[in-house]
Amino acid sequence: MSQPKITLYSDSHFFSPYVMSVYVALKEKGVRFELEPVDLAEHENQQEAYAELSLTRRVPTLLHENFSFSESSAITEYLDEVFAAPDFASLYPRDKQKRAKAREIQAWLRSDLMPIRQERSTEVIFAGLKPPALSLEGEYAAAKLIAGVERLLIEGHQNLFGEWCIADTDLALMLNRLVMAGDPVPERIADYAHFQWQRASVCQWLALSAAKRR
Repeated sequence: MSQPKITLYSDSHFFSPYVMSVYVALKEKGVRFELEPVDLAEHENQQEAYAELSLTRRVPTLLHENFSFSESSAITEYLDEVFAAPDFASLYPRDKQKRAKAREIQAWLRSDLMPIRQERSTEVIFAGLKPPALSLEGEYAAAKLIAGVERLLIEGHQNLFGEWCIADTDLALMLNRLVMAGDPVPERIADYAHFQWQRASVCQWLALSAAKRR
């Protein structure tokens, strides 16, 4: 039986943290998909053809057969339901409360900590950009992020919930905005982010982004 066709629409530079989240999710699920770059600089996402696919006209957008939709956390939740365990790897914890906490973390990273996202763009991670020192607002956001992770991350654990979930990748990316910029991050939290960065699915995205810059 052939697998349904899946297309992931990405930014053409592979810098989007939200596309990365969905890319990692698809790789973890082990499903075949096509990657379709969208040139945001040339406003391809505003053209009629893309607007028909994407309600938000943003990336990522996922096309699964004839069904298309956007917003990364909605996509990863959909993938976890459609390609469900035990036939496919889980993206979220099995425990309901842990699963809710993972979704809380994803929503927090996407809706808050704006100074970090503004002052530590993903070019820091994927292109080696060396930014200036954080502003006071940036320092406050960084302190808030680190305090939150110190509450979430159990001493001696390499994942948030005892086993990997997609929130680990999302959280590590946010932390690596600081780590790779040289900002002060507690050692165990930096080690957590580094550990997550070694995951095979993450390394595949990093290789994809690096190849684009060559």
